[in-house]
Amino acid sequence: MSAADPSSLGRAPVKVLLADDEHLVRSGFKMLIDVEDDVEVVGEATDGAQTVERARATRPDVVLMDIRMPRLDGIQATEQIVRTPGLDHVRVLILTTYETDAYVFEALQAGASGFLLKDAGPAELLHAIRVVAAGDALLAPRITRRLIGQFTTQRAAAQAAEQQLSVLTQREREVLALVGLG
Repeated sequence: MSAADPSSLGRAPVKVLLADDEHLVRSGFKMLIDVEDDVEVVGEATDGAQTVERARATRPDVVLMDIRMPRLDGIQATEQIVRTPGLDHVRVLILTTYETDAYVFEALQAGASGFLLKDAGPAELLHAIRVVAAGDALLAPRITRRLIGQFTTQRAAAQAAEQQLSVLTQREREVLALVGLG
């Protein structure tokens, strides 16, 4: 057994629901979590619809959610969980092999509290579960770095466009806006 974090002594363990259609993946996560004193697996699900049902039944603190699953994908299951009365305390941590920006944005829009890649190490996964359970948000460092890069690139492009427009008179800007409207 690993030593519990001193700040968590006396608290109930973080309850985790595992949602992944791959049995081997769920088993690996369960083995990793089972050796922790402050985190416990309260259920497993093999598809999105079953995940929503098990979330209602087990009331976990965190759902460790795969994106691509049968019947209902992880994004749709996340939306249903966060909209379900009585599950407002449940946090969803997306854990996937797919690091596309579309999945990141869809997951966050659906209400996920975190997005982690399956190539994360055991310590990183356990840290993410604890962070999300505490009510904070977390993105995989690679994704965070890429999103910051995109944001700064877009901001620089907007500033450049603004500088180009600054040479126009007020009337020229009005005409340009009207041309844009057709």
